[in-house]
Amino acid sequence: MAKVRCFISFDYDNDLDLKNLLVGQSKNDDSPFEISDWSIKEASPTWQKEARDRIKKSDQVIVICGQHTDTATGVAKELSIAQEEGKSYFLLAGRADGKNKKPTSAKSSDKLYKWTWDNLKKLINGGR
Repeated sequence: MAKVRCFISFDYDNDLDLKNLLVGQSKNDDSPFEISDWSIKEASPTWQKEARDRIKKSDQVIVICGQHTDTATGVAKELSIAQEEGKSYFLLAGRADGKNKKPTSAKSSDKLYKWTWDNLKKLINGGR
């Protein structure tokens, strides 16, 4: 069975560790998803176009939410792009302390899902 190709949106300044953990999980033998490391490390005049192109190539978008995601303008923009492109996405609570914040472009109906391996597999397979 083909794996679901995912784009990860995350706060590069504060949550790079979480992104690395998710990439690691994608390499598990029983992982239903794969991640191409399409992170845009530096803002450039063309980063939004590059992000849109990468999101278009993905099946789903995973938004990792940490304590400062509500101030991460890049995450807000990437989520807006995913919404504009009609991509399936979900918000993943990155920190166990419960102080995770949604990006400003999240809809009020967007749920913040607990990050467990079983839950992540369900989310990837559409269990939302």
